[in-house]
Amino acid sequence: MRHWTSHLLLIVAVCGVVLFTNLGSARLWDRDEPRNAGCALEMMERGNLVVPVFNDELRAQKPALLYWLMIGAYQVFGVNEFAARFWSAVLGTGTVLATYVIGRRLFNPSAALYGAIALATSMMFVVAGRAATPDSVLIFCSTVALMLYVLGTFAPRHNPADAARMRWEGYYFPQNYACVLAMYAMMGLGVLAKGPVGFIVPCAVIGMFMLIQRLHPQDNETWNQRGWLARVTVSALRPFHPRHFLETVWRMRPFTLVLVVLLVAAPWYVVVGIETGGEWPSRFLLSENFSRATSSFENHNGGLWFYPLAILLGFFPWSVFLGPMLVGVDRQITRRHHWSSAYVFCLCWIGVQVGLFSLAQTKLPSYVTPCYPALALLTGAFLAQLVSTQVSVSDAFCRLSLWTLAASGLLITAALAAVAHIFLPGDYVVAALGIIPLIGGTAALVFLYRQQPRLAVIACCALATVFATGLFGFGTVAVDRHQTSQRILDRVASADPDLPVATFACLESSWVFYGGKPIHELTDRRLEEPWTSDREFDWQRKQGPSPEQFLAANPDALIITTDRDLPRLQERLPDDYEVIERAGYFMRRNKDLVLLGRKGSAPVARVASSPDSKTVR
Repeated sequence: MRHWTSHLLLIVAVCGVVLFTNLGSARLWDRDEPRNAGCALEMMERGNLVVPVFNDELRAQKPALLYWLMIGAYQVFGVNEFAARFWSAVLGTGTVLATYVIGRRLFNPSAALYGAIALATSMMFVVAGRAATPDSVLIFCSTVALMLYVLGTFAPRHNPADAARMRWEGYYFPQNYACVLAMYAMMGLGVLAKGPVGFIVPCAVIGMFMLIQRLHPQDNETWNQRGWLARVTVSALRPFHPRHFLETVWRMRPFTLVLVVLLVAAPWYVVVGIETGGEWPSRFLLSENFSRATSSFENHNGGLWFYPLAILLGFFPWSVFLGPMLVGVDRQITRRHHWSSAYVFCLCWIGVQVGLFSLAQTKLPSYVTPCYPALALLTGAFLAQLVSTQVSVSDAFCRLSLWTLAASGLLITAALAAVAHIFLPGDYVVAALGIIPLIGGTAALVFLYRQQPRLAVIACCALATVFATGLFGFGTVAVDRHQTSQRILDRVASADPDLPVATFACLESSWVFYGGKPIHELTDRRLEEPWTSDREFDWQRKQGPSPEQFLAANPDALIITTDRDLPRLQERLPDDYEVIERAGYFMRRNKDLVLLGRKGSAPVARVASSPDSKTVR
């Protein structure tokens, strides 16, 4: 129990500050947050917890686990931003704690603590932990599954200096059947959170680690006689020798995996398929999974450089240590350091995640966030060795990392100042956040020059915590003050519930959530058949009518468009339609939103730079 209590309290405190500070103060950010939060709300209002629906249409992008969690939070906290994001923050904290447990088993308590803090304060992980998206749920499920694998495979250490050893010599897989069932059950929950990736990636990580660890050592004399190209080729192909590969897969109990995952996830998939006539599984598995892997969706593409660059930015500020950390890991694996098995496991975790998603055509930075716990553990191990002066790279390399951290503060200040000038006029306080890494990096550098590495690491942990809290806990609130469209959404929400609303040439997901009613999308082209809002099933896609067809069926409807599209829309509207509200279009320079209705509906009001208080259903 040594260190357990104090470390856990510190980790929970850091997560509480970083993930929960002003969690519900900023409005939901387009596009995914209001879609997810709105889907949960519509499922709750319909009394149907099986079929995901948003904007009165089937939402086939994600399975139901996140929506169920949100509905539970709505019941306790009411329908608001805090409730929508609550479980993301809770499960983010759970992921950090699971990472700490893994670190204690694979490395030592100090490495585990530093790794947990690094994870809790890395940029993309904080985004996942504070957003109403399924990313935090998936990361939690996969990390806990891998934690159970580590606990079931590696024996507890009685001495931190001891080499990692297996619970059962010769086996690199848990032999406790209850542990295997729990591990695969967590993967099943991952399938309910985000689909097949919930079990494919964790299984691939475990399988890759076992393929490497179960290899027999090479005969050194014969091995050294080969050329370097032959050695590299053989090293890459040896783990995938058919017999070795099949034996490894069999040791992972594949039939148990399939059975447990199906028992956990299949019931909902089957029921939602029945209730939607096969529409939801078809769209989700073919369009949202297969098509994203084989083609680029919404121009989200990139080369092999994409995810290394995404990690450099997303794992900031700890990414400044990636260079010396990876060099140190390579040297210690070569020297067969007592952490070698732990290093290989973390590298498999990172390599599988990055490798698989680099092959996919659609690329987003969030796709590799589930490997951040492994990055954090490697970073924690490096920092622990730095504190104990056992790091295997030069002091100059470590100092260069801290120089980079301090210099990044200047770049961040300049970048935030430029963004504030363009999109947040008169609100330059956000740019001051860049001073935090500048001051913290400089302080850590001074401590390192004074041969006080422990204080240098503490300074890095402090600056990372303050920077993440300032950027996401307060910076987002400052930015949110410039979301001036709320005036229009308040008008929509306060209108007659039966009054239809449409948009022309623009639509944001948040308008559906904050407007409190479904929104139709108007098109320039007139439908060949007479338009009607009736559908065979109330979750089917709505037809996009022309303005004339829509108003013929709904003569008193409200329409949202932009000032640039207003002239061509007004040509097609009745003479008694006019602008009844106007507001700035967030993050769109020199562009306004306008709300149109019948004359006499309300006076036109030009919105100021700060919006009214937000309204949530």
